[in-house]
Amino acid sequence: DFHDIEKVGEGWPWLAAAISAKQVGLDYAIIEKGVLVNSIYKFPANMIFFTTPELLEIGGLPLVSPFEKPTRIEALRYYRRVVDTFGLAIEFGEQVTAVEREGTDRDDIFAIESRSDRGVRRIRHSRNLIFAIGYFDHPNFIGVPGENLPHVSHYYNESHGFYRKHVVIVGGGNSAAETALELYRSGATVTLVHRHPELKPSIKYWVRP
Repeated sequence: DFHDIEKVGEGWPWLAAAISAKQVGLDYAIIEKGVLVNSIYKFPANMIFFTTPELLEIGGLPLVSPFEKPTRIEALRYYRRVVDTFGLAIEFGEQVTAVEREGTDRDDIFAIESRSDRGVRRIRHSRNLIFAIGYFDHPNFIGVPGENLPHVSHYYNESHGFYRKHVVIVGGGNSAAETALELYRSGATVTLVHRHPELKPSIKYWVRP
């Protein structure tokens, strides 16, 4: 396969790039190791965005929400509609394993090797390459014994399953604070562990109190 643009990952900014590429007649392909907007999919189930609906919109399609700030579920529904409306070509469940440059002059192209979740290996060629890998797919490991034990999680989904359980949260920013509050309100006993003497000053002003 040969493309003008190859995109690895497909967070919503790169869906916008794919729309633009298609509108000007460029050949493109998007390779996603997970599901559509995989980073948003991995957000906590009840998450509410910090921003307003219009700042998440792409392709001129409105994101309609009855709330001042949209929810994760509304965003997932919206980006499915974006992909269907523009007929975007996306390969899901395919992990990029290697990228090599071929050629020695200004006409160099990239060879992108990938492997599907079924084990199928594939190589595509493209003149340009965009990485949009998403920060939420990469947890911050701290390198301590036990962090890979089965009862330790590097992602937070929702709070109900922790009712009347003891939970330790490592961190002192917005994610840690909001997770601690949601767990506490759902009946968990929560301990927040942070390496500094106080929580980060960047915590949202309506969360800190």
